Amino acid sequence: MSYENLLVESREGVSLVTVNRPEKLNALTDRTVEELDAAFEAIGADPQVRGVVLTGAGEKAFVAGADISELGAQSPLDGKERSLRGQKVLARIERLGKPVVAAVNGFALGGGCELAMACHVRVAAEGSRFGTPEVKLGLMCGYAGTQRLARLVGKGRALEILLTGEMVDAAEALRIGLVNKVVPKDRLLPEAEGLLRRMLANGPVSLRLTLEAVNAGLEMPFGEAQFLEATLFGLLCTTEDMKEGTRAFLEKRPPRFEGR
Repeated sequence: MSYENLLVESREGVSLVTVNRPEKLNALTDRTVEELDAAFEAIGADPQVRGVVLTGAGEKAFVAGADISELGAQSPLDGKERSLRGQKVLARIERLGKPVVAAVNGFALGGGCELAMACHVRVAAEGSRFGTPEVKLGLMCGYAGTQRLARLVGKGRALEILLTGEMVDAAEALRIGLVNKVVPKDRLLPEAEGLLRRMLANGPVSLRLTLEAVNAGLEMPFGEAQFLEATLFGLLCTTEDMKEGTRAFLEKRPPRFEGR
């Protein structure tokens, strides 16, 4: 499929998805959100793709928020529908069942910060900045940013960021747990892909079920989440990958996982 606002390249089991509107700081239009939905749906269905790196084109921005020209004239119903559409797309990314690493190469603001938070881990270039400035426009996060940010950094710090609309730099984002790693800008994509490939060296089924355990478990009481983990652990004990992994360990050789 061809895209107007995305670039999608795949090699050796990894897809690189790039939001490609550098002249607009990769701001999210409705079309871009639709294309992200289509791209991640295709990636989810492609057995040849085992993981994703998501980034933005150009030197300045990962995604610098939504396209304000589309927000200014929306009715209450339009606004709710836009929010629900965006939430659905970001939920698709979060629930992909394959690791998704955000390579944040500049501003990640508003919808861009929300997009990065929907990825499973975040690697940021030095000089990147994060924020949710929607309150400065009389708005608020609409793509579940209020929920994901509080889960990532805690209620108090999240509310400070959400209510002031102020940006935090990469070092502070690392300190509070908003990103996993900060690297020099020229090392961003190699570091993000390297982290992803270390994940992909492990069993594909175990990766999928670990993602499910974390994503679903965070929405459950602790006891229910423990039961979910035990159930998924039991399922893994029936897989060929588990048998291969334990056999390889005992035979002191690298495992050859087949995703079964």
